[in-house]
Amino acid sequence: MRLELEVQRVSEAAELPTDPDLRHWAAAALAGQRAPVALVIRIVDEAESAALNRDYRHREGPTNVLSFPFVAPPPVPSPLLGDLVICAPLVVREADEQGKALPAHWAHLVVHGVLHLLGHDHLNEPDAERMEALERRILAGLGYPDPYAPGAPALLSPT
Repeated sequence: MRLELEVQRVSEAAELPTDPDLRHWAAAALAGQRAPVALVIRIVDEAESAALNRDYRHREGPTNVLSFPFVAPPPVPSPLLGDLVICAPLVVREADEQGKALPAHWAHLVVHGVLHLLGHDHLNEPDAERMEALERRILAGLGYPDPYAPGAPALLSPT
């Protein structure tokens, strides 16, 4: 699988992951994909995250990760899977509040977002269990602990 990754850093946060880290985490979530994949990861501050969350999810305030899948109109082929928008200050704050290593939380959010772009979701309990199991396997393969271990806070609300 060939991954074309565009990283857009518009956040003023100091602790941002490197392009190779983002590529590594995204590729782990994309394992098994045969066709070339293009992906955009945009790292933003809270104002942009809140505006996108309001405009596209009709929810107030920033959120840690938003996934925007892309579907090309037939018959136009496109390797573009979609865009991830990750709120850097929120990632840093959540990692601190949840007692998680910052790279582990970044990896989790990238994996979680890419899985959404691949069509996975957590809107109901069975889907959430399948998605979380997949996240656990991918993150374990990357050497990170289970983000859903007993006592660990949930990444996102199920709705």
